[in-house]
Amino acid sequence: MKSSDWMQIGELAEQFGLAPHVLRHWEAMGLLTPATRVNGRRRYTRDHVVRVLTIIRAKTVGMSLEQIREILTVSDQAERRALLQRHHAELEHRLQEIAASKALIEHLMRCTAEDFTRCPDYRRMVESTAGLHDLDQDGCVI
Repeated sequence: MKSSDWMQIGELAEQFGLAPHVLRHWEAMGLLTPATRVNGRRRYTRDHVVRVLTIIRAKTVGMSLEQIREILTVSDQAERRALLQRHHAELEHRLQEIAASKALIEHLMRCTAEDFTRCPDYRRMVESTAGLHDLDQDGCVI
């Protein structure tokens, strides 16, 4: 392998805005396969770059390091698919919550009510996201 095909730990970490100790931690956790060592220095390849990108992307969508390790290390494709389907369902739920929050914020940016918590449209939106459909005008359940 040519020296241009590998990078040292600092170079790989810098490429992703990480501290080198993060890569060492990921290696210790089994997320990142240990780099080849030459004269005691870690040498990372393009495969490591792909793996780091995978870890970063998974963390971005809220996966824990343990969940990421499980997905990266499971050998059974059906089991991996099941793990991913569960996480996909969690993401779908979070996306719905984010969309509802975004709609509330967008309403508030347009709302002219002095006290937005008294705005009928705002209250209707909040109540529907909280599942409070049967409230009387004073907030009492009917």
